[in-house]
Amino acid sequence: MSDNTVLDQRSESLLDEGDHERFAHYVNKTDMTRSAVTGTPVRALCGKKWVPTRNPESFPVCPDCKKIYETLKAAGR
Repeated sequence: MSDNTVLDQRSESLLDEGDHERFAHYVNKTDMTRSAVTGTPVRALCGKKWVPTRNPESFPVCPDCKKIYETLKAAGR
């Protein structure tokens, strides 16, 4: 049981603090679905890592994610 506690502590220490509460981020759809089912953290295009729990439609889009997305889209990816 103590091994599970150590893993949980590691997971939480890898999550980012900061503006993920203020912005909606671009995330891979498959990763988002997995997170919704399992509660595992996702990584946004800008590099933020967190467990999504809020409706992203209520927030402005992260400017870093938007810039990366537009660059990828222009490159045809």
